[in-house]
Amino acid sequence: MSESATDKTQLNAYEQHYFSSYDHFGIHEEMLKDTSRTLSYRNAMYRNKDAFKGKVVLDVGCGTGILSMFAVKAGAKHVYAVDMSSIIGRAKEIVELNGFSDKITLLQGKLEDIKLPVDSVDIIISEWMGYFLLYESMLDTVLYARDRYLVPGGLILPDKCQMYIAGIEDGQYKEEKIHYWEDVYGFDYSPFIKTAMEEPLVDTVNNQALVTKSFKFFEFDINTVKKEELSFSKTFELEALANEQCHAYIVYWDAIFPGKERVILPTGPMNQYTHWKQTVFYMDQVLDLKTGDKIKGSITAKPSTVNPREYDIDLEWDLKTAENDASREQKGQYKYFLR
Repeated sequence: MSESATDKTQLNAYEQHYFSSYDHFGIHEEMLKDTSRTLSYRNAMYRNKDAFKGKVVLDVGCGTGILSMFAVKAGAKHVYAVDMSSIIGRAKEIVELNGFSDKITLLQGKLEDIKLPVDSVDIIISEWMGYFLLYESMLDTVLYARDRYLVPGGLILPDKCQMYIAGIEDGQYKEEKIHYWEDVYGFDYSPFIKTAMEEPLVDTVNNQALVTKSFKFFEFDINTVKKEELSFSKTFELEALANEQCHAYIVYWDAIFPGKERVILPTGPMNQYTHWKQTVFYMDQVLDLKTGDKIKGSITAKPSTVNPREYDIDLEWDLKTAENDASREQKGQYKYFLR
């Protein structure tokens, strides 16, 4: 088998694994019970019914069909709901049970591989977002749907995204996660430290752990963004809020919906819980911060060459103290792999 054929087979296996993960009931239960997520979509549609009245809607990655039903209740003429996962069988039951069979057409398959019964749609809705916003996301498919089916001036929900970074104090957990490997039942397991460091943690961070201001480092408009622009290198500057140690950075994001009444789905630690939580990047050093210090750095992210749904992330930082205290100033760099 040629190298290109092997690569294609491997990519197909990754795709199959990704879609099959949505076959399981538990992941849909978690998403439906995420009220911040689900009510944001409902509010964006119900509060802007004029935009949906009589419109044809495409639901990309429809799952159990909840967003499709919201769209019909908001006034949509018809919804075409597409999902690769076998969960669509349950979605058909739910749609029929709730009396929407004449308004919602469900299609199983990868959107890029099937042909919709219509040439164009007025609105695209999709809950495509992943951890770190882009990890294992369906944004590529949403962009395909935009370019293939969306009428000029049509709507995409959500249509704008903003990513933020901040520094946190997390000494106790870092001790448990990283330094644990220095002494495992009396044995040195330190080679595991590199592995533990390379894999960012997805977890709920307490707002009280923030030791810097947040910084918006990346934003894009789904109406116009190109796939290649989702590989990026951006700078940031974090101002210390208190005299605290900084052990890690967190990344979180906001998704913004179009409409006369603006709806935002936030995922920061200062907001209501979402199943996306926050992404935590531990440093291989500790920064001793004083109020007013500045951490200047950069974050570079790009899809993995092995599996495009995964992301390789490089972080660099440079602590500049307000008092020019050379004993506390540190530079650092680390490579992370969101798998």
